[in-house]
Amino acid sequence: MKLEELKKCLNELNNDDLNHLNKIILNSNRIIIIGNGGSNAIASHISQDYTKALGKKAISFSDSSRLTCYINDYGMENAYVKYIEHFGEKDTLVILISSSGNSKNILNAANYCINKHKMITLSGFDINNQLKTEYSDKSLLHFWVDSFDYGIVECIHEIILHSVI
Repeated sequence: MKLEELKKCLNELNNDDLNHLNKIILNSNRIIIIGNGGSNAIASHISQDYTKALGKKAISFSDSSRLTCYINDYGMENAYVKYIEHFGEKDTLVILISSSGNSKNILNAANYCINKHKMITLSGFDINNQLKTEYSDKSLLHFWVDSFDYGIVECIHEIILHSVI
């Protein structure tokens, strides 16, 4: 039953990590949040809330005309890298969300951020997904949700990011 799985995933959240997330967000002035599909909707929602409730310069890459322009000009796998390159400033925090943890455009963005920006990563599905295995040690924080259900992973990601407000 989904409710039981959702409860299990909520109970696996680590309070110390959520408190650390809170400190990171509150100490960041400029935040870029990126995801695909449902994760993009989360990014858009959270960026608005971080701006409205916390006074942060938070943006997501959800403008359809800019997104399709970047995909057309740079390819889907590099669109997010170019967006971060164009909008990221020296102290920008980048939050990357991928339910599967294997989205090539998110992985490329994580790779780009390694020496240029602080980042927080969120993933789910397989414990050995690429975002977790290759970038969690290069991220300020990595949140992994132990579920293969998109709805559960996306809900937990939103709860995690919303916990700051």
